[in-house]
Amino acid sequence: MADTIPVDLPQLAQPFSWATRAGGLMFTGHGPVDASGAIVGDTMTEQARITLGNLAKAVAAAGATMDDVAQVLVYLSDVKAMPEFDAEYRCHFREPYPNRTCVGVQGFAHPAMRVELVAYVALPAVRG
Repeated sequence: MADTIPVDLPQLAQPFSWATRAGGLMFTGHGPVDASGAIVGDTMTEQARITLGNLAKAVAAAGATMDDVAQVLVYLSDVKAMPEFDAEYRCHFREPYPNRTCVGVQGFAHPAMRVELVAYVALPAVRG
């Protein structure tokens, strides 16, 4: 059974957890959500920065670092904006980069969203 990882992100009306842990892995998904739960950012760069920052919060809450992220699935509303996303991505990850897939989508649950991602994180072993 998965355990919920408390993350310093807003509680939303939708039925999901920001991050769960099972079998030594963290499963987490993020978009450009601010502390109030609003979708923010007018450009891909802004939304990527906020989304990756939210991912970093979840990773830290699990006691991991961005170096522990094993795979990222990225969904973009416009794949032509991938260079802007990649520029922000490089600010949050370093080589060797996690495995990544990027998919263009027709729309998101909220019409103002331009990016959403899912990440799988290999959690460090508990030391005791």
